[in-house]
Amino acid sequence: MSDSPQVTHNLQVYKKTSGNGSLCLYLGRRDFVDHVERVDSIDGVLKIDPSELNGRKVWVQLACAFRYGREDLDVIGVSFRKDIWMKRIQMYPFEGTKPPNTPMQEALLKKAGDQGHPFTFDIPVRLPCSVSLQPATEDAGKPCGVDYEIKAYIAHEAGDIDEKVEKKDTCRLIIRKIQYAPNELSAGPKTDINKQFITADKPIHMEASMEKELYYHGDPIPIKVKVNNETSKVVKKIKISIDQITDVLLYSADKYNKSVLSEEFGDQINANSTFEKEYRVTPLLANNKEKRGLALDGKLKDEDTNLASSTILQPDMDKQIQGIIVSYKIKVTLVMGGGLLGSLTLSDITAELPLVLMSPKPAGLTSTSNRFYSQ
Repeated sequence: MSDSPQVTHNLQVYKKTSGNGSLCLYLGRRDFVDHVERVDSIDGVLKIDPSELNGRKVWVQLACAFRYGREDLDVIGVSFRKDIWMKRIQMYPFEGTKPPNTPMQEALLKKAGDQGHPFTFDIPVRLPCSVSLQPATEDAGKPCGVDYEIKAYIAHEAGDIDEKVEKKDTCRLIIRKIQYAPNELSAGPKTDINKQFITADKPIHMEASMEKELYYHGDPIPIKVKVNNETSKVVKKIKISIDQITDVLLYSADKYNKSVLSEEFGDQINANSTFEKEYRVTPLLANNKEKRGLALDGKLKDEDTNLASSTILQPDMDKQIQGIIVSYKIKVTLVMGGGLLGSLTLSDITAELPLVLMSPKPAGLTSTSNRFYSQ
């Protein structure tokens, strides 16, 4: 029943066998890349031993689902899973038209032998990427989030709700739909804020900017801050924070904001003075392990992951997509000192910048799309 990879003639094979030994799923990879305008096809092989079928049929299905945790429901002991998209292929006896085998399938068929049957799934671009929501320490079971599962099973009918499919007659493999950083990037963002206080004749001006909008997970993010303080007020310190915005799009749209970084810098900006400095901050999952519900990149078993990557969409795609969309924003705040009437006459000044966090594209990976769309 192991789904650990096996290496055969330089091919890493992921294999999962049903409890009765009649079915065995073979995949050459478990990460499938969303290139924005298309998604990698899933090309695998299912080995079928027909001797134990007893007149039943065999299907393989791919399902994209959103999983809710128990703690999100009022009914104790009930978990909820909503299928966002599903496609099913009858493998034995086979029905339909077989496309030509891919090189990956040819290699897997050599491993599976004469009982191997190739299958191919195409994932629509409108489907979300794999995202998991960080559980609390006391949470048990699979994490909430969006996942993709390939399941092969033996049954009399494909989707008969009255037919119970035994666990021993199924085998499953979790796969991931992922995005990598595009080749062509947007220009770095810049924002300007002018703040006029009631008790001051002249304003305070802040400019916050970045050389680029996209940064890789774990890399320091440089942020340039320029201030022209023409008031008699004092800036006590500068605060930089990064928020993760998670849009859960199912029956209705829910939006969650969670801070993944908050740092304060003791730089004071005196009255009637100018200031310029570059700050470097690095949002890391390691510093946010206790935050339940934080969006993370989908993971396989207990391997390490990182904060969820920003979602890249085609224009207007957010109106069609179901699942989870992730974005980030940086907030640069000038924390003002008290005036003659204390803090009643002053308010902090905050500038916002968009941020895209992603993983770099592995060497050798090509894409049909170099255009870059962000939320």
